Amino acid sequence: MTGTSEKLDESGIGIVGVGLIGGSIAAALKKSGYTGKIVGFGRNAERLRKAQSLGLLTEFSTDPDSASLRDVSLIVICTPVDRIVEDVRQFADSATPGTIITDAGSVKASLCDELQNLSSSKVSFIGSHPLAGSEKNGFEHADADLFQDRLCFITPHKETPTNQVARVENFWTKLGMNLHQVSPDEHDRLMSVTSHAPHLIASALAMLLEDDFKPFTGTGFQDTTRIASGNPALWRAILMHNREQLSASLVKFSENLREMSDAIEQGNDQKLEQLLELAKTHRDSLVS
Repeated sequence: MTGTSEKLDESGIGIVGVGLIGGSIAAALKKSGYTGKIVGFGRNAERLRKAQSLGLLTEFSTDPDSASLRDVSLIVICTPVDRIVEDVRQFADSATPGTIITDAGSVKASLCDELQNLSSSKVSFIGSHPLAGSEKNGFEHADADLFQDRLCFITPHKETPTNQVARVENFWTKLGMNLHQVSPDEHDRLMSVTSHAPHLIASALAMLLEDDFKPFTGTGFQDTTRIASGNPALWRAILMHNREQLSASLVKFSENLREMSDAIEQGNDQKLEQLLELAKTHRDSLVS
């Protein structure tokens, strides 16, 4: 799916949570030639001031009721998933009529269900998930090209007006993303296999590494466990918010691992090779 070709509303864009993703959104907006205000919101004025000094923000505020909020027509919530619902509601109460609020969270069903009917009907929430990121944290690592040619899920409810969905699609398209619209439930099912289970599996593998093994790790171990370096608190929230879909994916993974383990224990090299060939076929079919 591709977004619209409309020009972004130059009245202003608000970013709540100016970390790696929020900072990269600001950097990408700047690179795209966006000339409207980029207003950062957060809890730490010193950090926000530094982000402004680096040229990422036009202005900032630690107050959701700030007059700066009246100058934005789109708000992107980039806080951890266990804060998104609270943050959306807080900013919805102070936003100007017609404002669209979206997010960058990697779990959608629980958030979209809770936010389907905001207490303030003057704004709308449409879920988003840009599949871009890093094990690094903070706006100091902001990358204007982080979203270029990457996938972004859009997860509106069926009742969401198409013109409002188009505004969110247009925003992410202007940052260089390719769009895919799915239901919140389908998004979480997909992420449980392609993102959430891999993080747990990489973490479990990293836990196998005893201190005296560390000097002998090669690129295979390091590449396989790279994502285990992600922020534990952020990932704890993500995994727990998608625990139903994740649990189902982990059951399937355990079945696959047990089948391989049984082949090894039984000395069944033909069965093991068949399983490895199946895995290779799946991996080799991925689009790079």
